[in-house]
Amino acid sequence: MVPGRSKREQLLFDRGWQFALGHGSDPARDFGFGFGQAGFSKTGDFDFAQVGFDVKGWRSLDLPHDWAVELPFVRDEQGSGDNQLRSHGFKPLGRRYPETSVGWYRREFEIPAHDRGRRIWIEFDGAFRDAIVFVNGCFIGRHGDGYTSFRFDLTDFLRYGASNAIAVRVDASYGDGWFYEGAGIYRHVWLLKTDAVHLTRWDSVVRTTLSHDAAELALSASVENHSQQPVAARLRWIVRDGSGTTVATASTPVRSVAPGAQCAFQAATVIRNPELWAPGHPALYTATVRVEDDTAILDDEVVTFGVRTTRFTADKGFFLNDRPLKIQGMCNHQDHAGVGVALPDRLQAFRLEVMQRMGCNAIRSAHNMPTPELVEACDRMGLMLVPEARWMSASQEGLAQLETMVRRYRNAPSVILWSIGNEENTLQGKSAVLGAQIAQTMVTSCHALDPTRMVTAAVNADNETGPSAAVDVIGFNYHREFPDAFHARHPGRPVIATEDASDVATRGEYAFDKNRNVVSNFDGKEPWDKSPEHWWQFYAGRDWAAGGFAWTGFDYRGEPSPFGWPSVSSNFGVVDLCGFPKDYFHYYRAWWNASPALHLFPHWTWPGREGEQMPVWVYSNLDEIELVLNGTSLGIKRVPHLGHVAWSVAYEPGVIEARGRRGGKTIMVERRVTTGPARSLRLTCDRSSISADGEDVTVITAECLDHRGRHIDIAQDVIHFRVSGAGTLLGTGNGDPNSHNSGKQSDQALFNGLAQAIVQSNGARGSIVVEASTPGAILPARLGVRTVPARLRPQL
Repeated sequence: MVPGRSKREQLLFDRGWQFALGHGSDPARDFGFGFGQAGFSKTGDFDFAQVGFDVKGWRSLDLPHDWAVELPFVRDEQGSGDNQLRSHGFKPLGRRYPETSVGWYRREFEIPAHDRGRRIWIEFDGAFRDAIVFVNGCFIGRHGDGYTSFRFDLTDFLRYGASNAIAVRVDASYGDGWFYEGAGIYRHVWLLKTDAVHLTRWDSVVRTTLSHDAAELALSASVENHSQQPVAARLRWIVRDGSGTTVATASTPVRSVAPGAQCAFQAATVIRNPELWAPGHPALYTATVRVEDDTAILDDEVVTFGVRTTRFTADKGFFLNDRPLKIQGMCNHQDHAGVGVALPDRLQAFRLEVMQRMGCNAIRSAHNMPTPELVEACDRMGLMLVPEARWMSASQEGLAQLETMVRRYRNAPSVILWSIGNEENTLQGKSAVLGAQIAQTMVTSCHALDPTRMVTAAVNADNETGPSAAVDVIGFNYHREFPDAFHARHPGRPVIATEDASDVATRGEYAFDKNRNVVSNFDGKEPWDKSPEHWWQFYAGRDWAAGGFAWTGFDYRGEPSPFGWPSVSSNFGVVDLCGFPKDYFHYYRAWWNASPALHLFPHWTWPGREGEQMPVWVYSNLDEIELVLNGTSLGIKRVPHLGHVAWSVAYEPGVIEARGRRGGKTIMVERRVTTGPARSLRLTCDRSSISADGEDVTVITAECLDHRGRHIDIAQDVIHFRVSGAGTLLGTGNGDPNSHNSGKQSDQALFNGLAQAIVQSNGARGSIVVEASTPGAILPARLGVRTVPARLRPQL
């Protein structure tokens, strides 16, 4: 065989799009789409997808994009807000809002003449929702689900050596869920070019089995022949470790692949003394699989995988690499302050870093197939993951959605369990017989596609009927009155908390105030809100339970429990919508980490409340805590296991401190100090150097300081951000669940002392200058961020 490069090109297709709102009921305001009943009768007649279409009034943008986050907040005609608006964060999406529920994307692009004879696909990682794709005037296809990946073969619709046009109509009139879901092409788009003989999508699989000091690899892939002649092909695998060193190879005999046919190939090899993937040591391997004939490499792709074992047991919980491990997990939706659901890749890692700092070791993607970048970040950073199907259904479409998720992510070492649905109360109750049948078909499908992992479902009931009969691991949502009895009746079935806690708190607030729509950090006021301690004490205290997932890691738009308008986002997060920790965060940090931890709250700036009794709490994993106010000891208290200590203290300005002891010695001290008026602003960033690739971001925190340079917890000043140089301001936020700032303005108020700006590289090398100012005598702040050369992803 003559060595050579593969003919595969995967090109990022995010740049240079144009966008305009359409209309859900008036074709005249929807670029003529649907004006009559003959629109699809003649191929090639859609002028909005032709080169040269008049785009006056359209705006230029790059993907990913969420137009919902840009929309104003609305209430219904009665002024109270209905359930649909409330659940989705009071954004005007739905059939009652046709003028803001449909968006159009289009771009023109060149396809070189030498691409003739190749197969060319357009691939979408996700679009919300009901996407219809047109190319060069031709209707190509449609995809209804808002979360699964999809693609279309454009080969026969392209003009080679000429300009081409694509248009995508996205209709968010119907939601998939009961939470903020955004609107638009909010994940990456790719153009994939391959030889006529190529690997089929998501069929290259590496399955590992540990045997003594070796990992046995079962390798499989499938080849498709779109040429007019039979092809004699073989597959080769090259396995490399994290340093790029080749550690194993394999190949198959030559097989003939007939025109228009697919052919499956298998091989096996061994890695000696493999590094095992685990939280804290996320060792990764790659397997490059190549399709070869006698003269060339026709196609190849790289599969990332890890070597590790997982086991859910009914008596000892979860085992990773044959060692027991409590799952310390968080459920998360996928939106973030300032950007909605259109997160830059780096922001996925940023959010996981926040979770890891408190000791979280697992994520549940509630309630949908996660974006590929989240899965890749979990693999790379060492967080376990439970991807979840959005739709519990054994229909053809429901199974197709499930299949897409499992096939795409079955190589990911982070994935430890599949979830086929969440709180399907009808299927669990009055339609339990249907629920069992549907779930069994879904579980069977998961096992056929991936025999290495178990399957669960998140059930808000006793798990005695419906889908529970079919799953491998029983998932309990809340209802701690059920697991003990279930385990006693079914001692052979593994159990996990798929969702628990639902702790509500508003960052920086220390009293429940219905007039202000805020919830105290000293436990909420709802009957289902029991603080982190209740659920974790329950599951940590049972060896047979695998651990579980709290609701939720981050606040999210929509479901503004326990309030309605003017609240527009939830209070459920352990951190707020920006990722700023609430006090609950420190409970988990204390009990989910082995290192010493100490957190004292609330803040100690309460003007006008001198002499009032104040609750003072400490989260710590140390033996005992002494509380000291202005030099006077208020006593020493023993820290209960998985609990906290508390005092009632008459407020007086000054310094309150917690002194944490272990073995009779003070090893940690934390203070809260009464601060003065604001004197200056301060900006800090999570990274002072980012890639000059037009994609990377840095996350910046803004705060007010007093005359001694101390952070002011109660500051609410409005900050004006200005970004110049090699970057742009992508979005802002402050974590306030009642804020009606979309996050797309350059002005953002501090909320209880903090605000956030997300700044993105514009592709230029050099430096980004971020400035923050506020009216009055407060001194402004200035921060520099370097943009450094980076290898750009291939793109068109």
